[in-house]
Amino acid sequence: MTSPKTRVRFAPSPTGPLHIGGVRTALFNYLFARHHGGDFLLRIEDTDQSRYVPGAEEYILEALAWCGIKIDEGPRERGVHAPYRQSERKALYAAYAQQLIDSDNAYYAFDTPEELDALRNNAEAHGGTFTYDNSTRKGLKNSLTLPGDVCQSLLASGEHHVVRFKMPENRIVEETDLIRGHVQFNTDQLDDKVLFKSDGMPTYHLANVVDDHLMEITHVIRGEEWLPSMPLHILLYEAFGWKATMPQFAHLPLILKPVGKGKLSKRDGDQMGFPVFPLAWKDPKTGENYRGYREDGYLPDGLINMLSLLGWNPGTEQEIFSMEQLIEAFSLDRVGKSGSRFDPEKTKWFNHQYLIRHSDYELARSFLPYLEAKGIEVPFDLVVKVTGLVKERCHFAYEIWDQGFFFFQAPVSYDEKIVSKRWKDGVPGMMAGIAGFFRTVATWHAPEIKEPFSQYVTEKGWNFGTIMNSLRLCLVGGSFGPDIFEICEIIGREETIARIELAVRTLHAE
Repeated sequence: MTSPKTRVRFAPSPTGPLHIGGVRTALFNYLFARHHGGDFLLRIEDTDQSRYVPGAEEYILEALAWCGIKIDEGPRERGVHAPYRQSERKALYAAYAQQLIDSDNAYYAFDTPEELDALRNNAEAHGGTFTYDNSTRKGLKNSLTLPGDVCQSLLASGEHHVVRFKMPENRIVEETDLIRGHVQFNTDQLDDKVLFKSDGMPTYHLANVVDDHLMEITHVIRGEEWLPSMPLHILLYEAFGWKATMPQFAHLPLILKPVGKGKLSKRDGDQMGFPVFPLAWKDPKTGENYRGYREDGYLPDGLINMLSLLGWNPGTEQEIFSMEQLIEAFSLDRVGKSGSRFDPEKTKWFNHQYLIRHSDYELARSFLPYLEAKGIEVPFDLVVKVTGLVKERCHFAYEIWDQGFFFFQAPVSYDEKIVSKRWKDGVPGMMAGIAGFFRTVATWHAPEIKEPFSQYVTEKGWNFGTIMNSLRLCLVGGSFGPDIFEICEIIGREETIARIELAVRTLHAE
């Protein structure tokens, strides 16, 4: 008998922007599916209409596309198991809830929210906690305690009610988690979860299990926050008679905040100055703006590489992986149980690694909008050349300006510390001599400038370090930048001489 084709799903709720923890969950599902030649599904779990946020679904789709995570079946791609929004599958779930009631695995509960609040408040007042479970349900208003005719009358009159799962008493539920190994739960510690709400919509638990079954999902790979739901989902598969085709479960470790305890949150990003969302987001309800990795200048392949190593260990010293390499190497047995600490500086390092691997042409295209925003128009081949000279010093495309602005405009100020250190008595005269010498250079290309320049300085008996540092100050305003003769060639003879003469006029030797 052949094994079924691997099918996984990423099932976010459209309640706001997609956190990078969610991106990692999607990524691990995607890598697992591709490694095994399977399918990656996107299912929008929008059963909780009270938390629905306009634009959130579109954000999720755009974020996954930007990250290079390709969807095989989903709301846009469609597929044989469409629709892929749970709100559009609403008609399916009532019948499955009824099936559970008919098999004595679920029951109607008519307790009002106000009555349940009163029970919770009373329990808290006495130092306890109220839980709707196998120890309390026999004293509450539900179809297990009410006469059948009363129950039917309440249903017929449209009385507020929900459907709850009938958690079995004193039973050990056991299963093998593909990451955590053997896990077990005692049902006496679990409550009777609501499966179907009064608004006619299923809760996550019912819809999740029904849809995973109908969509033939073979592996459920999700965050560890869903581990407590695992026994209920196993019992639901059993109650429906689907245990033989139940997917295997794998619960991913948390992404932890950079410092301190707890999982990574938006607040950590706000406090430490880094995004926690793949794309920028404006909350339509509050108007609040959230930063995104894309808009902050990060490259998607660098972000994906970083996220892949948060919880997964390739078993080697290799750190840089293309998506194809990740697909080939990925396995759940190398995903750890413990949380992985997010490192903003390491994330920048990954971005640098991918930035310098981009061609000068690609990177120059990314940098053009920053020049245009400054009103600077120059030939594109100049931008490409500058990019190639400075990209090794950059983590982001916009830093090309910080590292190479002097290629596009003369410095408007000079680093005071460098002036104090380098612009000593005698230097202005030396620089004036250099300006005059540059007028005599026959061919204005870096190698042809460097050789006669070195001869000229040697003949004058000047200190080569003093001359080079002072010349750099004249040309860029500080002590940074690539090869000085490359700078001279690119900005041109006349601009080189003009900058030297400006510095001689402007700066005063100590």
